[in-house]
Amino acid sequence: MPTTRTGKSRVTVQYAVPRRGVPSAAFLRRWAIMPVTLRIVGEAEGRRLNRAFRRKNYATNVLTFDTADIVLCHPVIRREARAQGKSLAAHYAHLVVHGCLHLRGYAHEKKRDAARMEAREIRILRRAGIRNPYTLE
Repeated sequence: MPTTRTGKSRVTVQYAVPRRGVPSAAFLRRWAIMPVTLRIVGEAEGRRLNRAFRRKNYATNVLTFDTADIVLCHPVIRREARAQGKSLAAHYAHLVVHGCLHLRGYAHEKKRDAARMEAREIRILRRAGIRNPYTLE
């Protein structure tokens, strides 16, 4: 599996899917607000990981692990971006930021925590010119 690593930012990007239509490692690294490994996977691996670690039998858009690993499921992200009228790049940016915030202790199970996490995501993305990811177009 191809891996791209930068010594300075210590962000590793792994592609477990063909790279056609998937954002570049350089683009994904821009959104990692901390040293992490970003792994882009297909539906089967996304489902397997979600089932193994969350007991949910479906692929989800992003999974975050305490080991500073963030798994992004390309087919799910692509479908969600289309359905929500967002660019694929903007949706990936949001989910990388989302995963990094989980690693920094943010959560969204409770309404209060979700509001705090969403506000932080919105601020980070807005600074880079990306609209509020929670507003559908």
